[in-house]
Amino acid sequence: MFGLFKKKTTEITTPVNGLVVDLKEVNDPVFSEKMMGEGFAIKPVDGKICAPVKGTIKSVFPSFHALTLEAEDGLDILIHIGLDTVELDGNGFSSIIQEGQKVDVGELLIQVDLDFLAQNKKDDIVIVVFPEMQDRKLQIKSGKIQIKEVAAILT
Repeated sequence: MFGLFKKKTTEITTPVNGLVVDLKEVNDPVFSEKMMGEGFAIKPVDGKICAPVKGTIKSVFPSFHALTLEAEDGLDILIHIGLDTVELDGNGFSSIIQEGQKVDVGELLIQVDLDFLAQNKKDDIVIVVFPEMQDRKLQIKSGKIQIKEVAAILT
């Protein structure tokens, strides 16, 4: 009977291979001060950005530097690739995903050329935030991580 009131748990896998860090380490106050919501960041070791949950693509920025997904449980997730990368007008990014598309955990969403970002003096940090997360707690697994490994748990 009490199981009916059990809080839902959502596992968020890393969208990119790399090193999970706290949002406070992001060199942009919009993210580090959590103005966009709670979340985590990854210092990537490659440019394959994959789905962190099973869900639906809600929006894709024309420059491919950011996208939003809706997890099956209704949680909104924003993935933002790099800092000030919108200024590149999509150069260094490629994707074939579309709004409304269903995706599985680990499915490739966007490719980003990390060398191109470095040449253009853009921070390549990948940021994952939950803009509308309410009344839930976030536990983050810090350290090295691979795609499909759980980076965070929402309870």
